[in-house]
Amino acid sequence: MTDQDSEVVRTEIAQIIEALAGGRYKRVRKKLRHMHPAKIASLIEAIHPEQRVALWQQVDSAHESRILVHLEPELARILKRDSKEAVTALDESGDDRRHGKSTQTGDVIDALNRGKLKRVSRTLRDMHPAKVAGLLESLPPKERSAAWSMVETDRASKVLPYLHGEICASLALDMDHEDLVAAAQRLDLDDLVDLIQALPDEQGRGLLRAAGGRHREKIESMLSYPEDSAGGLMNTDHIAVRPDVRLEAVLRYLRVVESLPVQTDKLMVVDRKGLYRGVLDLRTLVTAPSGRRVQDVMNTSLSAIPVSLPADDVAHLFQDHDLISAPVVDDQQRLLGRITVDDVVDLIRDSSDKAIMQLAGLDQEADMFAPVLTSSRRRALWLAINLVTAFAAAWVIGLFQSTLERVVALAVLMPIVASMGGIAGSQTLTLVVRGMALGMVQDKNARALLAKEGGIALINGMLWAVVVASLAFAWFGDWQIGAVIGAAILINLLVAACAGLAVPLLLERVGVDPALAGGVILTTVTDMVGFFAFLGLASIVL
Repeated sequence: MTDQDSEVVRTEIAQIIEALAGGRYKRVRKKLRHMHPAKIASLIEAIHPEQRVALWQQVDSAHESRILVHLEPELARILKRDSKEAVTALDESGDDRRHGKSTQTGDVIDALNRGKLKRVSRTLRDMHPAKVAGLLESLPPKERSAAWSMVETDRASKVLPYLHGEICASLALDMDHEDLVAAAQRLDLDDLVDLIQALPDEQGRGLLRAAGGRHREKIESMLSYPEDSAGGLMNTDHIAVRPDVRLEAVLRYLRVVESLPVQTDKLMVVDRKGLYRGVLDLRTLVTAPSGRRVQDVMNTSLSAIPVSLPADDVAHLFQDHDLISAPVVDDQQRLLGRITVDDVVDLIRDSSDKAIMQLAGLDQEADMFAPVLTSSRRRALWLAINLVTAFAAAWVIGLFQSTLERVVALAVLMPIVASMGGIAGSQTLTLVVRGMALGMVQDKNARALLAKEGGIALINGMLWAVVVASLAFAWFGDWQIGAVIGAAILINLLVAACAGLAVPLLLERVGVDPALAGGVILTTVTDMVGFFAFLGLASIVL
């Protein structure tokens, strides 16, 4: 071996050791694939015992036997035993899961803590990409990075689309650039666009530059539309045919194509200028006489979706018309692409997650294990808003300080009034926000809905006013206190019903998400009105 060859070997070993120390296991496996088994054996024998174990965890199971024959017998026996333990432990964990004794997340964390990365690799390899994504999101950052390093590049391209934006970006940035580019090239165009948008500008532009000419033009076109619009949801992987073509020609073309884009239930019909004319359902294509032309059997009743239509409206269209796919056009009716039901399902799921998280002032894209300071900043504003509303309610109480000092029983009963109003208002608010999300609540039917909710509040208010008044009288022996709290509850429930309807409508009109701010404002209203009604009546009556 020449001095130059020796230098190359030393450099290669140094790179492998450096990659091991940095947790860049994909890079280690990539280098090992191009090394002779004897060379790998020499490397294993030459490095520190702790590094030796870590390196062995990156050796492909199929090549283990070819490496073991080149090792010293004792070392070969130790490493061979390690491999057998990994397989046995994996089989046992599978049995435990079937009997409800273990979880895949727990198995992976245990294997990571013990440095058994091959077991992690085998576990992740047998899981659906969506489950791998869910498992990764449930791991703390350090363990997540180690587990992600055991996911091969071709599998990574299937896992990335299922990850939430913040975690997807962090794991993508954890990959070597060439691995990230290779994974990105395997993504569908819409998923690639989502990934580019999630990454920092420099890395996103790097992926865009790595795309081919025509491919890149399509990506840039899709990136030009807002994420929350039909253009942000659409994909360009459609098949278009001309209206004057015979069905037999279309069938011959599909046989040449061999495979159809996913979720293809119809072909798009366009004229020579690329203008949308209708759709050709596949079931019509295979059942109609092959001699007929596309224009004779195509469906012209399916209206195309404007590229600027808000994403929520797209979801409503798919829901109302039971669509699997739908064409997307520009202002001139030129066909741009299509939207498929899988993307709409993702949109609905994300919207649901967003609504649930926003009720607590949280971001649905946020990492559950995000840094403490990052999470603290995100929640601080929400706490500040609640603090202001709490002081507003306290201010109302302070107006009646003298009344509270004279009748101590009022302080005991006061929370009941606010609590009853808050629950009643939340019921109405939830109903209205859901109706607004589904397009069922509008200004024209708001009056009828208010009458209905007011009627419910009146009946429940009278019922529980009598119940609470009776209990207050039995407790304190004073009918005036019972009458005051009963009247306050009735007033607060009526106000809560009105506020539960009016608050979300007003918030939507001023451009604020009712799901985010509605609960805070409603609670403030019911607390202030409840305290004011209860203490105000007490000041007059008692």
